[in-house]
Amino acid sequence: MTIFDKSSTNTSVTYIMRHLLYIATLALSSSITIAHAKDNELSDTDKKAGWINLFNGKDFSGWKIDKWNPTSITIKDGAIRCQGKPSMLYCTNEKAKDAKNFHFIADVMTKPGSNGGIFFHTKYQDKGWPVGHEAQVNQTQGDPVKTGSIYVVKKHLQAPAKDNEWFRYEIIVMGDTVETKVDGKTIVIYKEKPGIAGKRKLSQGTFGIQAHDPNSIVLTKNIKVKLLP
Repeated sequence: MTIFDKSSTNTSVTYIMRHLLYIATLALSSSITIAHAKDNELSDTDKKAGWINLFNGKDFSGWKIDKWNPTSITIKDGAIRCQGKPSMLYCTNEKAKDAKNFHFIADVMTKPGSNGGIFFHTKYQDKGWPVGHEAQVNQTQGDPVKTGSIYVVKKHLQAPAKDNEWFRYEIIVMGDTVETKVDGKTIVIYKEKPGIAGKRKLSQGTFGIQAHDPNSIVLTKNIKVKLLP
C-alpha cells in the first residue's frame, strides 16, 4: 500500500516517485529467498540494501539512557527490557541519530497490561517525555490507544498483536507522511498538515524507546533502520 494520497495538492511528485521506487525495491527483495540472520545481526542482503543495525543484543553501544529513572531500562536475553518508573533510551548511532526519511524495524513483545512506545524525530533529554512522535506499543493496557497508533495525532483502537508474542513493528517516514505496520500489515497512515507547530512535528532526529511505568514490561530486539532519500 502506498503511503501517499495522490489527490493531495501538498504531495510532491518527487516524494511519490521516491516512494514508488522504494516499494518496488521491497517487492523485489521479498521475492528472493535469503538466509535469516541471527538475532540482532544483519543478513548479507540487509547489509547490501543499506540497513543499519542499531542494537547488538549485548550492551548499550550506540544508545544512551536518560537520567530520569535509568534502572528501568536493562538488557536481558538479547533484548532491551523496559520495566519501572518512566525513563527513555535514546539512539546515539552516528549514522541514524539525525534521521529524516527512513524505514525503521524492530521486533517487540509486550507482557499483559503493558504500555510502551518507540519515539522518532526526537532528541536526548535528561528526563521527561521528549519532543517528536511516538509509535504506541500497547495491546491490553488500559489506554485505549493501541499499537500502531502515532500517539495523539493518529489513533488505532484495536490491538493488532498479542501479548507474550513477538511482533515485527515498522515505521516508515517519507516527507510529511508516516506509515506504521505490524507483521507486514499497515495499521495507520498519518499525513501531517501544513503549518503544524509544537513538540509533535515531523522534522528529523533520533529514535527513543520508552519505559512507561512499573507495571509494564516491553521487550525490543532486532532493531534496524534504512535511511531513505
